[in-house]
Amino acid sequence: MYAAAVQELIDELGRLPGIGPKSAQRIAFHLLKVPASDALRLAAAITQAKERVVFCGRCFNVAEAPECDICADPRRDPHVVCVVEEPRDVVAIERTQEYRGRYHVLQGAISPIEGIGPDQLKVAELLARIEPEGITEAILCTNPNIEGEATAMYLARLLKPLGLRVTRIASGLPVGGDLEYADELTLGRALEGRRDVEA
Repeated sequence: MYAAAVQELIDELGRLPGIGPKSAQRIAFHLLKVPASDALRLAAAITQAKERVVFCGRCFNVAEAPECDICADPRRDPHVVCVVEEPRDVVAIERTQEYRGRYHVLQGAISPIEGIGPDQLKVAELLARIEPEGITEAILCTNPNIEGEATAMYLARLLKPLGLRVTRIASGLPVGGDLEYADELTLGRALEGRRDVEA
């Protein structure tokens, strides 16, 4: 239907997560309309990221050196590790400015439907860090969905016998939300994770 080069661009954009055929087509035609310098800048940014960005040898977060900035920071608490699914989860937690420990990025979650089991995740690497780094607490910050819950339960079963304190982030109602619009699971979690009110 389109010229071969245009169709190839649409096809490649369509392979990106969250980009359907219509979005791929829209992005492709946007790129064709912008000045060549803008398109080349995007291409250069992608090439540069692929050449320079690696995964941290310790926690598997994205880095431009063998160790990421968080692992290299001596002010971080080395005894507490926050276990997340993806590098973008690290950014979300860091934005809160509430956490001062280190991280471990699993690079995914257990998902039998997609053929992802514990062996495809960075679980063995997490276990290998516990004794040498003196880790005493693992905070399981996987997503509150079926895959995230399965991953958290699997990790808890592995980590608790090692004498670690294993905690899970609380989940429940968003600030500013209304009870009447909350689903049963979210409301149940909010009740389960309740805490004492300071008077």
